[in-house]
Amino acid sequence: MSENPEFTHHRVTLSAVTLHYVTCGRGRPLLLLHGWPQSWFEWRKVMSLLADRYCLIAPDLRGLGDSSRPTSGYDVFTVAGDLWELMHAHLGHQRFHLAGHDWGGPVAFALALAQSQAIRQLAILDVAIPGDGNPNISQGGRRWHHAFHQTADLPEALIAGREDLYLGWFYRNYGARPDAVDDEAIAEYLRTYRDPDAFRAGLAYYRNLPADIAAIEAAVARGKLAVPVLALGGGAGWGRGEETLASCRRVATQVEGGVIADAGHWLPEEQPAAIADAFARFFTDDD
Repeated sequence: MSENPEFTHHRVTLSAVTLHYVTCGRGRPLLLLHGWPQSWFEWRKVMSLLADRYCLIAPDLRGLGDSSRPTSGYDVFTVAGDLWELMHAHLGHQRFHLAGHDWGGPVAFALALAQSQAIRQLAILDVAIPGDGNPNISQGGRRWHHAFHQTADLPEALIAGREDLYLGWFYRNYGARPDAVDDEAIAEYLRTYRDPDAFRAGLAYYRNLPADIAAIEAAVARGKLAVPVLALGGGAGWGRGEETLASCRRVATQVEGGVIADAGHWLPEEQPAAIADAFARFFTDDD
């Protein structure tokens, strides 16, 4: 596997948003979706390890990173629509592999539901799928920030000018170790999340949870996802462990996976080799 690929940065103006995305590698396309409070940069180590196997595309989601920040459209199906336009209309990919971590997971799942004929295989990392039938997506309040972020106006008012302190708590505490997210990555994430509009966009993902739950419940009621799914959770710290696998099994018919040991929530940064190996085994050319 390669170690030092050349990352190429791009910007494309789509119907409703301008997306920044990064590419490297060669082979079958693999779309990588990041979570909160991160950006495409969370995938850099995994991309370095897989660049000789796949054409890797890692966008900044609507409102986050260096993508534009619309005032609306943060439900998972609208965000998924941005990515379908990127991959299909702009890049011309008819079929591709897909992976999502944290908020990137529900967005990836929504994209797979909406465009199942285009998705070869789907990987979901350390997140539960909203609308999976389990009302305890916030783990009985353990993930306290879910409710806090859905509170109107208050989070941005309290956190403005204190983004380093607030987001730093997550970077230090959600991994298996306090240094799970390194200083370079933290600096890169804070560079964009200090922007009030980016922070507000991040909150909007949480504020759309009720709508996401209803939409995914309705879609799954018409039929579970038939795309093969790899579901992995972190086995330490704030990792979801077997919860990701259990959640995906409630909404998809072909699911495998388990737990990545010695990792908390930040799987692509804590255990990039394990994630790259899992992806290389799972993302095949089989149709």
